[in-house]
Amino acid sequence: MPKHYQPNLESISTHTIPQWYHDSKFGIFIHWGIYSVPAFAQPTGRLGTIPFDERWFAYNPYAEWYCNSVRCGFGPSYEHHLKTYGKEFDYENFADLFKAENYDPDEWAKLFAASGAKYVIPTTKHHDGFCLWNSAYTDYNSAVRGPGHDLMAPLCESVRKEGLRFGVYYSGMLNWHITHNAMLSDYEVHHPDNCTYEYADFAYKQIFELIDNFHPDILWNDLDWPLKGLDDLPYVFAHYYNTVPDGVTNDRWHGVWHDYKTKEYDRGKKLLEEKWECCQGMGLSFGYNQVEDLSGMMSSNELIHLLIDTVAFNGNLLLNVGPKGDGTIPESQKQRLLDIGRWLGIYGNAIYNTTPYSKQKEELSTGEFVYYTQNTSSVFLIIDAPKPGDSELRIPALPCKIASMKNPGNIIAGFTEKANHWLISLHQIPEDSTPIVFSFSK
Repeated sequence: MPKHYQPNLESISTHTIPQWYHDSKFGIFIHWGIYSVPAFAQPTGRLGTIPFDERWFAYNPYAEWYCNSVRCGFGPSYEHHLKTYGKEFDYENFADLFKAENYDPDEWAKLFAASGAKYVIPTTKHHDGFCLWNSAYTDYNSAVRGPGHDLMAPLCESVRKEGLRFGVYYSGMLNWHITHNAMLSDYEVHHPDNCTYEYADFAYKQIFELIDNFHPDILWNDLDWPLKGLDDLPYVFAHYYNTVPDGVTNDRWHGVWHDYKTKEYDRGKKLLEEKWECCQGMGLSFGYNQVEDLSGMMSSNELIHLLIDTVAFNGNLLLNVGPKGDGTIPESQKQRLLDIGRWLGIYGNAIYNTTPYSKQKEELSTGEFVYYTQNTSSVFLIIDAPKPGDSELRIPALPCKIASMKNPGNIIAGFTEKANHWLISLHQIPEDSTPIVFSFSK
């Protein structure tokens, strides 16, 4: 019989991360909403690498922040809005232009399954307040405006039909449908003027609605929770875990409780001692951005590297997809997902169901980097960016049985055991080769 949680932190803190989340390693984030219609942001830089100040908000590289970027009254998004739509065109008018006419949740789910991802988390309500499900608590949703129907229910069904876990993203703190001031600092983001008991009750009701409607495997809140509603959170967590016993939640709840920590682009830390998740887009934005071209996107190999680097250090990768307003996923994003899926089809044993090894990453004398992961029976040595042609790698010896070394990618290789190191000879490695994995029995 599943454990019953009481609405207090003493009871909730006994919850542990389910094994399925540890083992999954790779998930898909989806940022899709009425911001996908203007689909505009200046690609200024990665979060965590540029000052998080007033200029960042006006020059925000996140297309899903378009509403706030325009409200700043200066900067590229503001100028683009004036030129393209005019000063009198309010952001919320995009709700009626958001048609999702080519949306095919079955096609999405099949693509995500082919990518090798094990869970999917769409944005049910982003900071702009527009809901993609038929919420009983607001008419500002896709069933009333724009598409004219619930977008989340069919996606939930399609994703689970493909054998993947389904989570929900919800922006608890911010709702620009209610507030109308521009946010120009981190302080204003965490202290919006919708800080009322009425709004806290609204967010509370909607998060319960999402839990009851979708039984989400992951409950992913963004930024923070309404400050007037912090005392309500033990009731949220208790209801969630009692509804979804093997559910899991992130850390963006004002520090009240979390199952795992989050890292966004270059903001946040890798945590060997605690489970964490890295979320980021393929480019600089989460929402689809028509301004970004291929030069601003990570290549397939770079994304595979990101996955390896995350998993080796005890993390999961939540890689974002940003569909267009009509519901189509850009071909450049599709191709990268399929490339990741092909690599995982060969080397997935080094990623799924693994734990960090005693060392995670090592630079060799020849300049290559190797990563390590392990499961109960094997240690995996991952050569991140093998040099093209022929090369010989000097690897510090591992306490493993050499005779059982396997290379599931069928790379032509030679192996020599020395006193305190191994020599791995690689032959005919193609240009821009994907990472190569060797496994050794413990």
